[in-house]
Amino acid sequence: MAALGVTDFTLPANLEAAEPPEARGLRRDEVRLLVSDIETDSIAHARFCDLPRWLSAGDLLVVNTSGTLNAALPATAANGESFELHLSTQLPGGYWTVEIRQPAIEKLGPGASLPYRDARAGTTFRLPEGGRATLLAPYPFVTSLESMSRLWIASLELPGAVPAYLDRCGFPIRYSYVKSPWPGGMYQTIFASEPGSAEMPSAGRPFTPELVTQLVSAGIQIAPILLHTGVSSLESHEPPYEEFYRVSRDTAERVNAARRAGHRVVAVGTTVVRALETVTDEWGTVPGQGWTNLVITPDRPIRSVSALISGLHEPHATHLSMLERVIAAAAHRGDEPAGVCPPCHLRRAYAEARQAGYLWHEFGDSHLIIGGDRLPGRHLGSELARRESDATRKDGGGDPAYATGERVA
Repeated sequence: MAALGVTDFTLPANLEAAEPPEARGLRRDEVRLLVSDIETDSIAHARFCDLPRWLSAGDLLVVNTSGTLNAALPATAANGESFELHLSTQLPGGYWTVEIRQPAIEKLGPGASLPYRDARAGTTFRLPEGGRATLLAPYPFVTSLESMSRLWIASLELPGAVPAYLDRCGFPIRYSYVKSPWPGGMYQTIFASEPGSAEMPSAGRPFTPELVTQLVSAGIQIAPILLHTGVSSLESHEPPYEEFYRVSRDTAERVNAARRAGHRVVAVGTTVVRALETVTDEWGTVPGQGWTNLVITPDRPIRSVSALISGLHEPHATHLSMLERVIAAAAHRGDEPAGVCPPCHLRRAYAEARQAGYLWHEFGDSHLIIGGDRLPGRHLGSELARRESDATRKDGGGDPAYATGERVA
């Protein structure tokens, strides 16, 4: 991927956010904001509370309303050995993808763990309150049940509903750069309304009620989608896996209306881009629900959004290709496309972020990629209206993809 060369850098340990901004004496919206102004191919430095300066009345912010689960559980093998079980994604039929991790306190410090590679299909782990988790098959299934894997499809036997059980017995997933445990509230965004994410959709974390009030008062719209995020500790050879999403009819219509009117559609997080791109083609966005395995690659255009708010991503992260494509989409706003080289701009922005001491990860700083405030009229009209009308008739008036688990095209 092009992005690998663009941001092939070493992330110093001092740029990994080890604690929430509140512990550093900051409000959530006082984290730093790296601004990639694609119209002028320039980079600016601000605070997240300055976000309204770069938006205009009529722009649409699309946010992820998924709440973060206490998705880590203490687990014990039959021989008494201690592990952590990380719930990742709920699958059809009530199964889950899970990750087994082994404590690595001596090697990496308190709270640290590493993927456990010696698990096998059929292994059962004891969980708190008499719960059990049984590994059924490697995920994704490639060759045989005997294959080694980091992620597994598992069946859970729990005393009660999963969210309530995790509230009692689980704790937030934490990696070695976060040195101390923090309560679950530190891992929730103000938009969270439906629990289901293994890890926080962290792009929305810097928003505060006061900032949202300021944005809405300025005529900036906010629309919800849902995408339950899985565990993020992907290794370089692993493709992104399926995640559950839902895009409502109202949100789809508001995205299309904003695009028709020439306003920006600003994704708050890569999860929003993944959900919207799953239900968007050259004619526009339609409602949908299901599990998406969409991967944004350097050669795939972004159709649904023209701006992005995101955290800062690690070297070689698959999301870096998505950032390049958003830069390309932002560059095509305005009466004349901006002559911007997406990989070049991204390389420069990340270099400035490192030089200026920006912080990475879920408790770190933010990055805004944004273009001009005008978009030439793009014809979505008659074909999109026909598709939405046909879909409504097929479903008797509801969101058509909800019944099938697939997008309607």
